[in-house]
Amino acid sequence: MTREHLFSQLWEQYTKQNPSALDVYNSFTTLGETVLNDHIAFRTFNDPRMDIKVLEKPFLKVGYIEKGSYVFETKKLIAKHYEIPNMPNEPKVFISQLVLEDFSKDFQNLIAERINSVENEVYKASDLILKGNIWGAPSFKIYNRLREESEYAAWLYVYGFRANHFTVSINSLKTLNTIEKVNQHLKDKGFKLNDSGGEIKGTPQELLQQSSIMAEKIEVRFSDGIHSIPACYYEFAIRYPDASGQLYNGFIAKSADKIFESTNFYDKK
Repeated sequence: MTREHLFSQLWEQYTKQNPSALDVYNSFTTLGETVLNDHIAFRTFNDPRMDIKVLEKPFLKVGYIEKGSYVFETKKLIAKHYEIPNMPNEPKVFISQLVLEDFSKDFQNLIAERINSVENEVYKASDLILKGNIWGAPSFKIYNRLREESEYAAWLYVYGFRANHFTVSINSLKTLNTIEKVNQHLKDKGFKLNDSGGEIKGTPQELLQQSSIMAEKIEVRFSDGIHSIPACYYEFAIRYPDASGQLYNGFIAKSADKIFESTNFYDKK
């Protein structure tokens, strides 16, 4: 599978599940903007059948290399990011995983039951990154129980393996060329911004600023009824040059920590 084909499939899956993502994309292109993708992100558990080392494989095959690692102590996560060498306009890849041992035994047992509900061979699929929910209908009761300890885990329990978000590169925009302009544009279009830690995460001095809309709520068929819960979201990032004049390509853990909350359960108002 080529890099272009892989990203095309991921984008198709993402926009099919989350129509608002296309609405956001089109709101930029109708202004004459060219939308480039800064990065794409994935979630998983630190189980060796599906951990970062497993999910990175299709990206390594199409030329990505590991460039950075991160720790999120509050969220009990670790992550890595990947880039295509000498191709700064190619989207970066960000893969995080939940450290299961840091949670209660009850929580671990619920996740283990979910993971063990399919044969190990299922996790060896070369396109696991596109498989979505491979475990069958989730339980809304368990979803809410997991949310008590980790919104991240609850999301992954329901949706499985798919792009958690795409990210518009504000550096590629001509008119909406600041994060403040982007955020105002989104609010004018009626999108709900993630305001955890402020609408803008990061500063120019840190060389990266990010914002995001809250994940679109979609109806999910659980084993105990149909419920509307957050799915995936769209992020926006602007990068600044470092002392050498090169755009910063990494990530800032304290900012990403707040961006993760874009999939937290919320009430529509």
